[in-house]
Amino acid sequence: MNRELLQKAEQFIFECYEELGRPDAGERIKEIERSIEDSGTYQHTFEELEYGAKVAWRNSNRCIGRLFWNSLQVFDQRHLQDEKEIRDAVYEHMNYATNGGRIRSTISVFKPKQGNDEIRFWNHQLIRYAGYEINGEVVGDPASVEFTRQCEDLGWQGGGGRFDVLPLVVQVDGSKPQWFEIPEEYILEVPLRHPEYQWFSNFGLKWYAVPFISDMRLEIGGIDYTAAPFNGWYMETEIGARNLADEFRYNLLPDVAEAMGLNTRRNTSLWKDRALIELNQAVLYSFKQDKVSMVDHHSAAQQFQLFEKKERTCGREPTGDWTWLIPPVSPATTHIFHSSYTDRMDTPNFFYQTKAYEKTL
Repeated sequence: MNRELLQKAEQFIFECYEELGRPDAGERIKEIERSIEDSGTYQHTFEELEYGAKVAWRNSNRCIGRLFWNSLQVFDQRHLQDEKEIRDAVYEHMNYATNGGRIRSTISVFKPKQGNDEIRFWNHQLIRYAGYEINGEVVGDPASVEFTRQCEDLGWQGGGGRFDVLPLVVQVDGSKPQWFEIPEEYILEVPLRHPEYQWFSNFGLKWYAVPFISDMRLEIGGIDYTAAPFNGWYMETEIGARNLADEFRYNLLPDVAEAMGLNTRRNTSLWKDRALIELNQAVLYSFKQDKVSMVDHHSAAQQFQLFEKKERTCGREPTGDWTWLIPPVSPATTHIFHSSYTDRMDTPNFFYQTKAYEKTL
């Protein structure tokens, strides 16, 4: 008998059934105990899976957008075994979640890990841009250089551009990973422009509309779902202050500042700050113009404050990783900057895991 698994299952079931108002937790735990004794594991009902996935979002310390945790759409894909079936389920997820720009928070949960058997997505995000290292310089996203090489080793060939969408790479039970070119119909991108600076369009920038995280482990009651891609919608600073601005990413602040005519030779000109604001303004404006869901960091902080109040009303103290919750632009203008949080990892939750291709090497 796997006592540790049973203990985790009991804790989860008691919490789940109490919160859902179900009186039969004891009977369910007896079923689970028999299953663990017979097979070494147990299976969640859809109700348990749905609750667990939603609460995993509620417990995600680094997420500022947890106010909407209970609206998460859960797709149960645990019955799928074949790479092409899994691919098609991913496309279904992407189509449903993207929703023409009115983005819906969604998670697809595939079969759990059993022994050495597991489904893994090699992608960090289902949609991400390639990075090509050429003569010591990177074209595209520097964060994707390693994964781009892995895709090329599998036989994929990119176009060598700044915004080439990487393929979907699926690995089932340790077999050879398979890659699939993602059809354009499932990829919504937003060309970036500025409400005042017409020259901004000359940069030829764009970004994909939906952040589909696909490499984290979802743990519910001792069961590990190593393939459970999920998405919300972007906060503008994720794109404008990190993806496009970080020196180790697209590093666009010097280009924007130069186009603005700012003095980049002196820090006292605050050229980085001014360029950063305009870059984020362009991201917000472009998504709004294209009617694609996005939240600004001030509204997100207000939503998180409401989440905190609701949690305390329910008798739960909201946990948080302060260093992640504060927005990377003007954090001191939000209440989060002046607050403190217990950085505790409650379960269910999402956890980082070793990159799938590193395990394969």
